[in-house]
Amino acid sequence: GAWDMFRAYRDMREANYIGADKYFHARGNYDAAQRGPGGAWAAKLISDARERWQSGVSGRGAEDTRADQLANEWGRSGKDPNHFRPAGLPDKY
Repeated sequence: GAWDMFRAYRDMREANYIGADKYFHARGNYDAAQRGPGGAWAAKLISDARERWQSGVSGRGAEDTRADQLANEWGRSGKDPNHFRPAGLPDKY
């Protein structure tokens, strides 16, 4: 699961695509959760830690953290991450 989360983060950085953040959150959590309970556990642990750190450092605030966590939970629950996919994001991702 941790590798899935890292891959989604790496892809998000590589894509550098405005509006794609929530998609990559959902995709990383989805991919990790598909590995089973351990993958879902790792995804939740990593997502929660990242949001705690980011909310204190980024200055984006509680609203962005809530939206990120919604996307994280969406993916972990097995729902299609493409729900958050922005128009025009290259098919590579």
